[in-house]
Amino acid sequence: MRLLAASRSAAPRGGKQVLLGVPSAPSRRPAVSVVVPAYNYARYLTECAQSVLSQRDVDVTLIIVDDCSTDETPRVTAALMTDPRVTVLRNEPNRGHIPSVNRGFAQVDTEFVVKLDADDLLAPGALARATALLEAQPTVGFVYGRPRHFSGATPRQIDAPALSWTLWSGSDWLARLCRTGVNAISQPEVVMRTASLREALPIRTDLPHTSDMHLWMQLASIGDVARINGPAQGYYREHDASMQRTVNSGTAFDLKARRDAFDAVFAGVGGTLPRAGDLRDLASRTIAGNALDRACRAYDRGRTDEAPIDEYVTFALEAWPDARHLPEWRALHRRRAVGSQRAARDPRFVAAALVRRAIEETSRVRWRHTGEVGPQRWQQVGPR
Repeated sequence: MRLLAASRSAAPRGGKQVLLGVPSAPSRRPAVSVVVPAYNYARYLTECAQSVLSQRDVDVTLIIVDDCSTDETPRVTAALMTDPRVTVLRNEPNRGHIPSVNRGFAQVDTEFVVKLDADDLLAPGALARATALLEAQPTVGFVYGRPRHFSGATPRQIDAPALSWTLWSGSDWLARLCRTGVNAISQPEVVMRTASLREALPIRTDLPHTSDMHLWMQLASIGDVARINGPAQGYYREHDASMQRTVNSGTAFDLKARRDAFDAVFAGVGGTLPRAGDLRDLASRTIAGNALDRACRAYDRGRTDEAPIDEYVTFALEAWPDARHLPEWRALHRRRAVGSQRAARDPRFVAAALVRRAIEETSRVRWRHTGEVGPQRWQQVGPR
């Protein structure tokens, strides 16, 4: 890793660079479109829109795609359209989340673009910090930052300067995802270069749970990736009505969806990268290990009656036919040998669970500060 003073076009040639002394505003007022798909989220939409329209140092356009909502969304959007920067498209009939996003993206004619769910928020100054980076680093296809997850009342929001930028070559960033098998991005913290997005469109409707993760990997396959370190770039709302907790919930569902996202990217533009075959194999091994690790956790917690152990094992062998040679397979075999009741009390497995918990906590801290994920096999991904 190299620490450098900020400079224009200091694109990574491999590995990772951290740039210090970075600006928190662009040198001009770039144009940014924010696409908000909305379905029956009237209670959140006004606050979401205000977080967009109050952004500093950019010329912002808000495109709301109302997916035939049956709540107060039409009334809320009518009030928002009194601001000339707001455009509202209404689907008739309901098309679904991803088709609504694709419809919104088709209307974008600005240099930069954001996809923001109607229940999430942009952080104050987020677009200025992100466009400053994209202006200085023309090979970067998208930039992300730290999301703040919250439930209930919206946290106090502060517009603070960026501490530094981290730059990766796209292939190196993609390799990191292949090694962990999980997404490093929640979503509201991302700003994309529209020209790069056009190469990655359309958003895949056959990946409803991991379409965002697939998009980030597509963009990393065609350009570099960067992160803003320091202040929050987006606010991610957690609530019981989110897609993440309803139609896209469940560990087995999540594992299959992540495998499908990796398969799709390497069947497409990711397949043109150097060592694409090695990266695809790495992702398959990782996802198989994730599944077997979930089975081990069920034994450690005495919950084998609740967890689909056989389904995890079958999935692991489908994802990676040599899964029997993985360390997670051996770990599961040891737990099966002593049985579910004893495994939950066995000092060896109790100690392993404590070590795992410590590693995951360290990984969470690192993710918060650097945007990189470690062996966080508990983490799920995707639109809500």
